[in-house]
Amino acid sequence: MEHHTLRVDGMSCGHCVSTIKDALGKLPGIEDVRVNLEKKEVSVEFDEAQSNLPSISSQISAAGFEVVGN
Repeated sequence: MEHHTLRVDGMSCGHCVSTIKDALGKLPGIEDVRVNLEKKEVSVEFDEAQSNLPSISSQISAAGFEVVGN
């Protein structure tokens, strides 16, 4: 299992949290998603044989948020 924490701009409410969790839940190999609005971070645990950081970042961007510094 891989674990990464991404800085994500554009999150401001509980709906944003749900949107990101739903978007990442559609990717194969995603085991856990935790969103911290205060820190503007998304922590993801995933099976690296099924998913990768670029696809996770792309999915977050497609949901309307900006992954910063990765």
